[in-house]
Amino acid sequence: MMCGTPVIGMRIGAVPEVIDEGVTGYTAASMEEFAEQVLRAFALDRRRIRARAEERFSARRMAQEYTDLYARLVSGGNRGRGSC
Repeated sequence: MMCGTPVIGMRIGAVPEVIDEGVTGYTAASMEEFAEQVLRAFALDRRRIRARAEERFSARRMAQEYTDLYARLVSGGNRGRGSC
């Protein structure tokens, strides 16, 4: 996704959490559906895929979220919410 490449994956594990259906790629429940989704993926906007990947997975964004989490924990926030 960081290269703007659409992703197609089977609907198992964390795949549905990583792919934004119809934006960064598609998920499939069977091999037949997988083949269909590959054809659909050609129509996705590669720039949009890259932009969405940067929003969700950039090192800067992930580091900022960890910093925010640590600050909340130090200040006593989010206790008992299962965020850490």
